[in-house]
Order: sequence, then structure tokens, then C-alpha cells
Amino acid sequence: MLHFHPLRVSEIERNTPSSVTITFDVPETLREAFSYKAGQHITIRKEFDGKEIRRSYSICTSPGEEKLSVGVKEIPGGTFSGYANNVLKEGDILEVHPPEGHFAFTPDHSKARAIAAFAAGSGITPIISILKTLLEEEPESRFVLVYGNRNTGETMFLKDITTLIAGYPERLTVYFTYSRAEEDNALFGRIEHATVNYVLKNKQKNTVFDAFYLCGPEEMVQTVSETLKENTIAEEKIHFELFTSSSEEKELDENLDGQTRIKIIVDDEEFEFTMPQSEKVLDAALKHDIDAPYSCQGGVCSSCLARVTEGEVKMVKNQILTDGEIAEGLVLTCQSHPVTPTLTIDYDDV
Repeated sequence: MLHFHPLRVSEIERNTPSSVTITFDVPETLREAFSYKAGQHITIRKEFDGKEIRRSYSICTSPGEEKLSVGVKEIPGGTFSGYANNVLKEGDILEVHPPEGHFAFTPDHSKARAIAAFAAGSGITPIISILKTLLEEEPESRFVLVYGNRNTGETMFLKDITTLIAGYPERLTVYFTYSRAEEDNALFGRIEHATVNYVLKNKQKNTVFDAFYLCGPEEMVQTVSETLKENTIAEEKIHFELFTSSSEEKELDENLDGQTRIKIIVDDEEFEFTMPQSEKVLDAALKHDIDAPYSCQGGVCSSCLARVTEGEVKMVKNQILTDGEIAEGLVLTCQSHPVTPTLTIDYDDV
């Protein structure tokens, strides 16, 4: 499960002043391992000053393009994003984990459907992969995109989107919205309650959407999701991925002063040890040199997903898993505290 592969950077393209698109050369021997669905992400592993870091980045190409690219926006103080935007060069080698993630779109050539997406900032990266895939693979389907940024200069993939609008004028509709600039043929402000209602009840009032894809900061995703539900959109039609999350963790009612005997199953190996319940499962696993999967460690990317097959955990934060998935035993181990004397965590059974 945990196999990072050295991939050569074949191209780096400046996307905006603060973002780049990185394309990898995937050798023929790894084509199958690096096949992906639109919307999925890869994890990049790199060492800085003797410390390993992992970062997840959504794939911005479509499977039909037969190449693998990600968009990386520089974050102030960001270790890898700063490196990617200012130091990384073509020909360099990065350790990359094959694509994964549940925020995925599967095209169906026989369908004629309408899909809508709301994206803000770098949240466009998985959305543009989904958008391109639908346009390429479903000739009878339509796509509506609402895309928020500060201004045109900071709009990732602006040229690509403009080209797609020209190529699919009857099937692709895009509403750009800018919070710090007034532009012709664009909305002004952030994506908020009024924006969603304007698109649904005014511009697209005659459209019945089959699914909605949301990606961006937590506040935006939550606002759009709540507004969609207010408009009687069924929850199962709403799919989302967070690019930033609140740092708030809920207080657990359970007493976490005890100890838990834990068994961890990963890559068909079993590890057993005793851990304090005040510690999170992933942190304990890494302390015992277990190569458990992880990336963001903030409950956003789902790389640390596992199944509880014995015992119980409580998550301090969860913005990804549905109630149904939790009922099936799925947990984010980076957010999970054990609350029973024994616990079995299976990373292979997901």
C-alpha cells in the first residue's frame, strides 16, 4: 500500500505569480500504478533539513490526456509549496505515491447529465480534472462552474478554462467571481449564500443538476453545502473536498487517561503495542516506526483512512467521512483517539 516511486519532473509551467503546474514523467512500467480517476490526488514525499514531509496535491489533468500533472500554489511559509514554486526544476526527481482519494468522478459515455461545481482558489485543481473528463467522455452532458478568486491574476488555469469555454460553448458555463476586483462578465465578492442562489434560481433556474462538486476552504464548502440543502438538493448529490480546514478540535467527553493495547495492520503486516489514549492513533504508529499512510495530518486529505475492526475510537475532527462510512468502521487515524482497552486498526481494509 505504501509505495513511493521516484518520478522525474518533465515540465514546470508558471500558472500564476504564486502557483505552478508540475508534470511528471511516468515510465511505462508504472503506468498502471499511476492510473487515476478525475478528482484524485497524489502524495509527494521529500526531506528538508533531515525531516521528512508529505504533501497531497490534486491531479489537474484528465485521464484522457495520458499525463500526470498537479497544481501547487505557494503558501506563505509553506515548506514544499515554496520549494516547488522557487527551487524545483525540470529533470529533478520527487518521491511520489500513486493516486488515491474518494473525491473522484467516473464518466459514463451513455449519460446525459448536468454537473455543477463550486471552487475557490487552488480548489480548482481537482475540479478542472473532473470538468475536462466530463466534456471529453460524456458528449451529451453539461458542466456549470462557479470559480472564486481575488482577481484574474491569481486565477489558476484561467487560460485553460477560457480555451475550454471556447471549445465547448454549448456544454460549459463558467461564472467567475472576484473578491478584490470588478471585472466585466464576472461576479463580485466571495462565493457565499447569495452566489449559490443566484446561480441556482436565476442563471440556471431551468437546470436539474445530477451532482455537485465543491472544493476549497472549509467555510466556503460549508456555506455552499448548506445553501444547496436549503434548495432541497439531496445530500447524496453533494460531493466535497477541503483544501484548508479549521484548526478547531472538539472536546471529547471520554476520559483519555487510560492505556489501549492496539493492533495495527498495514501492508499485510501486524504490529502490536500499548499506547496512551491521550495520543492519536497515527501519531502512535509513527512513533513506533510503522509506515502507516498519511499526508496532511489535519483531517483533510483522507490518506490515513483505516477501518476499526475491534474496539472503538473517537475523532476530534471529521469533515470528510459520512455517517454511513463511520458506521462501517472507517476512521481518520490522524484524528482518532482510542477509547477502549483494545483496538484493531486495519489500513489494508479500505
